[in-house]
Amino acid sequence: MKKLVVLLAMFLFVTSAFAAPFTPPILRLSADSNIHYDFDGSELSIPVQVSNTPAQLFFLVFTKGQAATIQNVRNGFLTWHQVNNLDTCMYVSPAYNFDAGANTVTWSGLDADGNEVEAGDYTYYMWAFDNQSSKVRASNVEFPRQMYGYLFDTDADGMPLDNPIILRKQSAYIQKWLIGNDPLDDALIETCAYNLAEGWGHGTAPCLAPSGYDYFYMEVGVSQTYTIGIQKFKWIPNGTSELQTDWGEEGLSPWSAYFSGGNADTGVVTDGNYLFAATGNHYINYAEALFEIIDESDGTHIDEVDITEWWSSAEEQALGGQMNGGPNAIFERNGKVFLSCHCSCIKQMVDPAGQLEDPDLFPNWVNDNGDYTFDHNFSDTAQNPWMCNDYNVGPYTYCISADENLFSACSSYDMGAVSLGVMAPDGTGMGYVAFANETATSKSGPFIVDGGTPYDGIYNDNTSARDTDPDYPGTWFIAQDSIKGTITYQIGVADAAPAAAALEQNAPNPFNPTTTISYTLADAGEVTIDVFNVAGQKVDTLVNEFKEAGRHSVVWNGSDLSAGVYFYTIKSGDFTKTMKMTLLK
Repeated sequence: MKKLVVLLAMFLFVTSAFAAPFTPPILRLSADSNIHYDFDGSELSIPVQVSNTPAQLFFLVFTKGQAATIQNVRNGFLTWHQVNNLDTCMYVSPAYNFDAGANTVTWSGLDADGNEVEAGDYTYYMWAFDNQSSKVRASNVEFPRQMYGYLFDTDADGMPLDNPIILRKQSAYIQKWLIGNDPLDDALIETCAYNLAEGWGHGTAPCLAPSGYDYFYMEVGVSQTYTIGIQKFKWIPNGTSELQTDWGEEGLSPWSAYFSGGNADTGVVTDGNYLFAATGNHYINYAEALFEIIDESDGTHIDEVDITEWWSSAEEQALGGQMNGGPNAIFERNGKVFLSCHCSCIKQMVDPAGQLEDPDLFPNWVNDNGDYTFDHNFSDTAQNPWMCNDYNVGPYTYCISADENLFSACSSYDMGAVSLGVMAPDGTGMGYVAFANETATSKSGPFIVDGGTPYDGIYNDNTSARDTDPDYPGTWFIAQDSIKGTITYQIGVADAAPAAAALEQNAPNPFNPTTTISYTLADAGEVTIDVFNVAGQKVDTLVNEFKEAGRHSVVWNGSDLSAGVYFYTIKSGDFTKTMKMTLLK
């Protein structure tokens, strides 16, 4: 009996020793937000701090304040790039490979064509990811292709979630996983079944309602008919969902379009006010690609946008391709909606709020064949040179996702040992990148968490380890970050007061035991920064003094406190903001 007790105690110790929350290494970039440059042909050096992980980094220069003058411009080889009402990219650097610590980015003052850039104000960006470290398991829940799932990192007010949510749809139920849970504890997977009316089928990605995530939306339809729409269900943890018949028209917000179910349409996403969906069926032989805008609160159908101009081509169908190239993947970030399809070269960012104001504002950018990022049939031996709507060739891009600075990425299967194709905030193709130990096998993802959570980064599958690791299925993490600032020629502007106050996410986060909190003041004045625990009790005051306008930082040491989630609040004049941070022990 004693031996049994000892063995049981040893078993409990071993299992508990291996059970641990998910705490990934968060990549953080930092550089001066305002940089002076004389535009005299000299080389500009920009110090950049890379925290926590190594990084492959790209540096970009954009116009600044010129968006209103850039209206539906098409340029590049085969006019591959359409950009509308956005500042545009002038230069993308080759990749830098940096270790964690102090590093330097340089710029010669030339644009992408080697021409000197005129003196003025420009926005710079840096985008980076960890290309050296192995992926870190985030969950045993197998990563969903975009067409079968989604990821949520902020609440209805845009605040970061304590635990971002992975949502994965199966044929009769949906799985929910909270990032940060012990990745190996499958008992923490929450499941909710759903039942559809007889003859009805489900579309693709489901969407949680942002107000509490107690409800979810699904695209549904009747196979082979023109009946399609969105339904709202109440989430019942580990039970069966309940259709909300008081939403929409007796439980359905409908529109008229072809529906085949499966992975042919996008599913649904939300910005907190509206629901967005698109129909871009690549199986049918007539032009049809539609974008839908629906009131999230009551299911009222607000608007429909015809997007066949970009996604349909009778000419390519006649040559052996498809009439419609999609879309069948969708992602929302900061009110912008990103569209993609594995069967087309087209990638697109649209502005639904702009559409409701003025239809000319709907398209923001389109990345078409011509820049080699996501291009189809670009090789000299292609049977149908530069054909875009062709699902017989790669790259197969099953997902699209974007970070807070609107850098977007898609998985890129059938392009060799690469992981992602990446696009700048105006849709400029930055080329392909590879995670550590990448192979040429099939791949899904990415989903990008960038809501200021302790889990910000890229979430992907790990099929590259299929042949060497029997435990490869699941969802895996890769560190990623991006920042932006201003390059200016004006004397003193680099040191001038910023236009608005701001509080940044602490870095590193999570941390043990110290972290840096940076903030920017538009005006000089009294500043307080206090730290609170989850019970709302103040545990520390970091700043309580007069500060000049500009950017400041303060280091917090939490060595005397227990591990857990804390909140830090800044107050200065009319400006106040609170953010979360996680202390580890």
